[in-house]
Amino acid sequence: MGDQGRSARGPRAWLAAGAGLMALAMAGTARAEDPAPAEVDAVVVTAQKRAQDTLDVGLNVSVVDAGALRQNRVTQISDLSAFTPNVDIKENMPGILPVVTIRGVGLNDFSATNNPSAGVYVDEVYLSSLALMNFDLFDLERMEALKGPQGTLYGRNSTAGAINIVTAKPSFGGYAARIAGGFGNYESADLDGWVNVPVSEIFALRFSGKLARQDEGFFFDRGRNDDIGRRDVKMVRAQARWAATEATDILLKAEAQQVRSQVGGPEFFGLLPPPGAPAGLVCPGSPGCMDFLGYRDTDGDPYKGAWSVDPTYDVDQRAVTLRMEHDFGWGTLTSVTGWVDFQRQWGADTDGGPFRQTDFVEHDDIQQISHELRLAGATEKTDWLVGAFISRDRVRMTYDGDLRDLFNTRTLTFTDQVSKSAAVFGNIEHDLTPTLSLIAGLRYTSEEKANIGGDYDLVSQCPGSALTGAPCGSPPILMAFVDETIDDQNWSWKLGLNWKPGPLTLIYASVSQGVKSGGFFSGVASNSAQLKPYEPETLVAWEAGVKQRLPAWGLSWSGSVFFYDYSDVQTFIRDISGTLPIQRLGNVGEATIYGLDLDARWTPTALPGLDVTAGLGLLHSELGGFIGSGGPVAKGNELPDAPPVSFNLAVGYSFDVGETLKARVQVDGRYADDMFKDAVNDPLIATEGYWVWNARASLFSGSDWEVAIWGKNLADEEYVTQGVNNLPLGVGFRVYGAPRTFGVSFSKSFQ
Repeated sequence: MGDQGRSARGPRAWLAAGAGLMALAMAGTARAEDPAPAEVDAVVVTAQKRAQDTLDVGLNVSVVDAGALRQNRVTQISDLSAFTPNVDIKENMPGILPVVTIRGVGLNDFSATNNPSAGVYVDEVYLSSLALMNFDLFDLERMEALKGPQGTLYGRNSTAGAINIVTAKPSFGGYAARIAGGFGNYESADLDGWVNVPVSEIFALRFSGKLARQDEGFFFDRGRNDDIGRRDVKMVRAQARWAATEATDILLKAEAQQVRSQVGGPEFFGLLPPPGAPAGLVCPGSPGCMDFLGYRDTDGDPYKGAWSVDPTYDVDQRAVTLRMEHDFGWGTLTSVTGWVDFQRQWGADTDGGPFRQTDFVEHDDIQQISHELRLAGATEKTDWLVGAFISRDRVRMTYDGDLRDLFNTRTLTFTDQVSKSAAVFGNIEHDLTPTLSLIAGLRYTSEEKANIGGDYDLVSQCPGSALTGAPCGSPPILMAFVDETIDDQNWSWKLGLNWKPGPLTLIYASVSQGVKSGGFFSGVASNSAQLKPYEPETLVAWEAGVKQRLPAWGLSWSGSVFFYDYSDVQTFIRDISGTLPIQRLGNVGEATIYGLDLDARWTPTALPGLDVTAGLGLLHSELGGFIGSGGPVAKGNELPDAPPVSFNLAVGYSFDVGETLKARVQVDGRYADDMFKDAVNDPLIATEGYWVWNARASLFSGSDWEVAIWGKNLADEEYVTQGVNNLPLGVGFRVYGAPRTFGVSFSKSFQ
């Protein structure tokens, strides 16, 4: 890893970069307004709760439409980071538990009780738990990634930004259908499709579904002599749309998923020198190091191990969304109600070895219901919006820990958490002049979170538990307990200016504040102090940016610079205050973040069929000093999952094959710089800089049919997505991204 000052060129350099962006925009403005031989398509988003061209939206937003989602085989939320600089979406355990980090802001957690720092919304319904974010994507209209605090319109828990997932809706325009599928290595196969049925001129239905299987896992378990990490996913969605009147539109959506899959295995690494270790063996840090029980893994293959847990990952989920909209002429009233019922059972070996040291099986039961009511309208010079939001979610979790080989016992963790939230908000955009507008937004949120939970030592073996010292035959001992309610009232706000020196150029600046809720740690604890609640975090962001379309050059581009003042940062910290050393959620004080985003798309008129997209993210993050139970940590550490440089590139070329057929080839890649996985900046679980390259080649007939071959991670790059170093137990693990995959796909459309 590089030194701590590798990106610290100072805010003045970033201000200079921002000035350079504006100068570049002004230099191109006159040319941008010239008549052009070809147009660069406008991109419509709903980032501000209404349909707008991205050139009218004064914030950094990346959009991936349905065509790009299919071309790039976007099947999981984590795939979105391939298109968006300064966005890191990775898995906390192999194949599951995605965590979104935007511009260095994210919650690196695994628990169902905790809220993400980047809000994820499916058809305007907020997903309140990290557990709800692990699902396959299909039949989408687009995905949007909004960077920076979005608290005014999206509410709490969007300090990092927001991810909008927009599904395709029923249409009155005519009957249509599509089916797509394919197969690949690791004995994988998938099939998805949809059908649109216009029952009448005012009533339409849309049905869609997906099946995905992988009968050979990425990981080989030497203990079982079998692979693990298999997948079996079934998802269905039904929607009904009714235009009750010319001014009233009602959309009802119901969906369900069933998952019967497996968790992959993390890579073990020992931290202690073995008996008679050679002089050159450095522990921790070398493959020959062992854990307290003497286990070593020296084969150097991160996809092979000896794990001691049934890797089951089972999910049953149902969800219903009702959206109603009525246009009064002077304003539009929108109501969005969402309900989710979710059950999950999964097991993981978090020591990475064959002994039962820190193994667990978790059971989650989540119910959430939310309702948002908005009234929006426009006058000659002002667009305005007011609204209210209310939600309630309950998470019940049990966590069966198996520590028999290390502590001679088992543990039982239990949590019952109820969260209630209510908010009122407003937003205006007022034209000060024909080219300059003022944006102002404000949101007040009141939240209550009640948590009852604790940890039992089950004293399951003789001679007794090493956690509490209780002899065998003892009844379960309550080691830690919490019964507490936290209340929080906070304000989120935004002030901004949008300047349009020409119809195809936007220059904007803003300052905004976002707040993320406090909460409770719900993992294994050996004393009650480890379960104390953590505080809310607050982020104040300054941002300036440029967006521009240059039709004569076939180019659209955007750039922004930003500076964050980040308070009471929530992240995992090491806690050795109890008998059982743990990693728990806590606050680590202040942080400063600044950086740059650049995005561009080029479709040159001189080379019809060529399409190039690229993005660059530069990021500097710095934590203030903080005190953990393991001692003081000096100022200057980087935030977790905050690579100083990220870059994405995609080059595609479409061309005719004969008179009726077309072909397309595409190569795309993403680079992420060195990054740490914890606030301590532990090098043993850090990620070294890496590239992931993908490719696809297809033959198609318009929008009728297509066959394609594809490959992902073609270089078979091995890169770390998560890790834990539990030095007091002599063991750690690292999670790796998926290896090389490839396959064949097909699709057929019907009109």
